[in-house]
Amino acid sequence: MRLLVLGGTKFLSLSVAQQAVDRGWEVTCACRGSSPVPDGATHLPWDRSTDAPIGLQEGTWDAVVDVARLPSHVRRAVEIVARPHWVFVSTINVYADNGSSAMEPLVEPVSDDVDLAEDPDAYGPMKVACEEIVATGTTSSMIVRPGLIVGPGDGSGRFSYWPDRLSRGGEVLAPGSPDDVVQVIDVRDLAAWILDACEARTTGAFDAVGQLLGLGDLLDEVAAGVSDGVSGRRAFTWVDSDFLTEQGVEPWAGDGSVPLWLPRPEYDGMMSHSPQPALDTGLRLRPVAETAHDTLGETAVGISPEREAEVLAAWHTRQASPAENG
Repeated sequence: MRLLVLGGTKFLSLSVAQQAVDRGWEVTCACRGSSPVPDGATHLPWDRSTDAPIGLQEGTWDAVVDVARLPSHVRRAVEIVARPHWVFVSTINVYADNGSSAMEPLVEPVSDDVDLAEDPDAYGPMKVACEEIVATGTTSSMIVRPGLIVGPGDGSGRFSYWPDRLSRGGEVLAPGSPDDVVQVIDVRDLAAWILDACEARTTGAFDAVGQLLGLGDLLDEVAAGVSDGVSGRRAFTWVDSDFLTEQGVEPWAGDGSVPLWLPRPEYDGMMSHSPQPALDTGLRLRPVAETAHDTLGETAVGISPEREAEVLAAWHTRQASPAENG
C-alpha cells in the first residue's frame, strides 16, 4: 500500500503514519515538518496555505488520510489528489444536537477558513464543509467522526488527568453521576481501523467512538490500570453537577476543569454515540485500563489538588447543612 498522510507528526496522524510504516507500507507525510515524521516515512514538505509541491502533484498513492479542519486546505488537496481512496477525519462536533446521539442533522457548513481562537464554535461547521468537499470531489471516500480521542501523545491532558489523579489516591472528586455515559477511543485503535479502512476501501460515514460506559465504570477501569502506582487508598466522592457549576468548576477540559465531565442533559448525546457500525467494519477497542496504564506520567491537565480540596470541603459542608438539605 502506498499511503499519503496529510500531516503525520502529531497524535492521530502520527499514529496513522507510524502504524502504516510498521505494516510495511510506503508512507509519505505531506506537512510543514515542524516535528519529525516517523522513521521509514518520506517527508514531503508542504505548507497547505501555499501551492502544492511538484512531488505531491506527480505522486501516486492508493489512499489518503487527512485530518485538516480548514476548508481551503482540504479543497486544495482534493483538487490535486482526488483519485486515491480518501479517509477524512472529521468530528462528532458536526452534529447540531448535542443532546441526541443521532447522526443527523448536521450543523450548517462554514466554507471559509475561520480562526478558532476568535470563534471556537466554527470547528464543527468547518468540518462539515470539509466533509462535503471530500464527498463530492473524490472518487471514493470514508468520513470518520471521532468523539474523545485519548491515549499516548495526547497533549490536551484531558484523559491523562484521571490516571494521574487516581494514582495519587486519597479522596477523589468525581463529577456528576456514576451513571453519566462517557466514551473514549484510544488513538492507536482509531489509527489501526483507519488503515484497515484504507486497505478495504471502506466508504460511508462512521462515528469513531468507544464503548458506552458509565463514568463510574470508566473511573474504575482507570483505577485498575494504574493500581501499581497508587500511593494510598482512594475514595470517590460524587459531586452534583449543579454544585460544580455553582463553584465555577469548568467542564470537559483545560486548566481548572474536571475532565470528561459535561453538564446534563444538554450534552447527553455527545458521549453516547453508537460504536456498532464501526465495530462491524473491524474497529477493535482495547480496555480503558490499558490506555490508563499507558498514559500514566504523561501531560495531565485539570483541576489542581488545592482547588479540588476546596470544592470537596464546600460540598461536604453543603451536605451537612440542615438548611441546604431541607
